[in-house]
Amino acid sequence: MAGLRFPLNVYLLALASALATTVLTLPLWRKLCLRKDWVDEPGHRKIHEQPIALAGGLAVMTGLLLPALVAALILLAEVRPGAGPASSQSATAADTHQRLKPFSSEIVAPLLHGLERRAVELGGIFLGALGMLAIGWVDDQRELRPAAKFIAQFLVATFVAASGARITLFVHNAAFQYAVTILWILTLINAFNFMDNMNGLCAGLGAIGALYFAAISASEGQYLVALIAFLIVGALLGFLPYNFPTARAFLGDSGSHLVGYLLAILAILPHFYSRYNPRPYAVLIPLLVLAVPLGDLLCVVLIRWRLGKPFYIGDNNHLSHRLVRKGLNRTESVLLIWLLATGTGGLACLL
Repeated sequence: MAGLRFPLNVYLLALASALATTVLTLPLWRKLCLRKDWVDEPGHRKIHEQPIALAGGLAVMTGLLLPALVAALILLAEVRPGAGPASSQSATAADTHQRLKPFSSEIVAPLLHGLERRAVELGGIFLGALGMLAIGWVDDQRELRPAAKFIAQFLVATFVAASGARITLFVHNAAFQYAVTILWILTLINAFNFMDNMNGLCAGLGAIGALYFAAISASEGQYLVALIAFLIVGALLGFLPYNFPTARAFLGDSGSHLVGYLLAILAILPHFYSRYNPRPYAVLIPLLVLAVPLGDLLCVVLIRWRLGKPFYIGDNNHLSHRLVRKGLNRTESVLLIWLLATGTGGLACLL
């Protein structure tokens, strides 16, 4: 496969660097949150007895963004100075590759080619991540009204779609592509926000989904998408020890917004269907990888609709809560849901 020609150790480096960055920076973010009173207070349906720092989203974003910026600087440093600024901007991908250092061309050449083609799209994706993080952060601090939060989410999703990250479903109509993409991003954000109801549940599901998208993208030679996915896996795994089974930090709405957004993007970026590898059921792959949060969202919305309650008002009808009512403790419930997500993701790989 084409993906096997890209060095596996680069993927592992992306995962490890994001993991290490999150692990090292989370205590700093946690200390800042506690000092500034950016915490989740106990009460209502919550089981924690002490204020918990809302540091998860900030740490995960740092674990994703910092290694990506360092990698971009390294890539630029690997290009030998040659032509002036004007000529370098107009150089073709082949000209650029000829100026690469020989020992690193196997890695640098394809990455620079991918960055050249998707620079605007990638910029929009990372700015969108910061935007979703900011929306959730404001919601954590001020509890935004549902309409205001929805409008903010909609605007960020529209911006990301405009940057080029769009679902096409082979329909060559811009309005259709925008509508489906925005709907998908908003759905995943709220699905993961709903799943952030027990320690480790949201972050663990995000890590499992990102790992499947990373493996699928890497196996198909979509190295840039795979690297982003491995960065997300590492950032989420770095957060989990602080959140599961005992929480010293929470994702908060900022973190759950970020996780849902990142998984939505990972479902958009790969090419699951191509003329070289046609799959009749390609559209099912992301749906299976994300079946657990999507299924929980659908069930909870239907239950609240049947009871005549607004769908955005929280309750204890999530899958995790129902498993606890069946006799499992919270840790067992989360582990079982992780296992279920692993199984549905495995089915996606079979497709």
